[in-house]
Amino acid sequence: MPSSSTPLPRSFYQRPTLVVARDLLGKRLVKLEDGQRRLSGHIVEVEAYIGTDDLACHARAGRTKRNKTMWGPPGHSYIYFIYGIHWMLNVVTEEVGKPAAILIRSLLPEDGITIMRRRRSTPPEPELTNGPAKICQALGITQQFDGTDMCDTAGGLWLEDAQQIPDLCVTTGPRVGLNNVPEPWKSMPWRFQLLPGVDLSEEE
Repeated sequence: MPSSSTPLPRSFYQRPTLVVARDLLGKRLVKLEDGQRRLSGHIVEVEAYIGTDDLACHARAGRTKRNKTMWGPPGHSYIYFIYGIHWMLNVVTEEVGKPAAILIRSLLPEDGITIMRRRRSTPPEPELTNGPAKICQALGITQQFDGTDMCDTAGGLWLEDAQQIPDLCVTTGPRVGLNNVPEPWKSMPWRFQLLPGVDLSEEE
């Protein structure tokens, strides 16, 4: 593992969810396999889900077996199954007992691209990880990683600090796929996205 592989601290996640979501842009998601094979990518799109009042959030139904990780410590992964075929990776935010999480929607792949292409049946590189289900498939993230402490490399899944993204390079908008969610939750501008063309190859 590279000596620079230092996970983001718990304090990063223990803040208001919308602040964390904005700050996740440009950060690096890392999955370590077999203790040495590193897969990674820069985060370029996320969505925030906050509390029991948010009718787009899984917590709206109260604490369940499926969503219990959301109610736990910040900085842990929350992974759920959707449509009977896809895994989705989220990271828990705020305080214990306040259910909130951020969905990682899109990455720019960096390390382990050959492995990602094989797992995704070799699509063009821009399409390797440009969706939450694609991310989990490419990086081999399944339910076994639900509840992983992402503030510790021991779990094999974490987020690293990387390039700081200026506000002028960020756009916000409604979350995706909420067709049956009522207003105002359907239109909440809780999706944060890096504008196309921003160069993430050079870290500050």
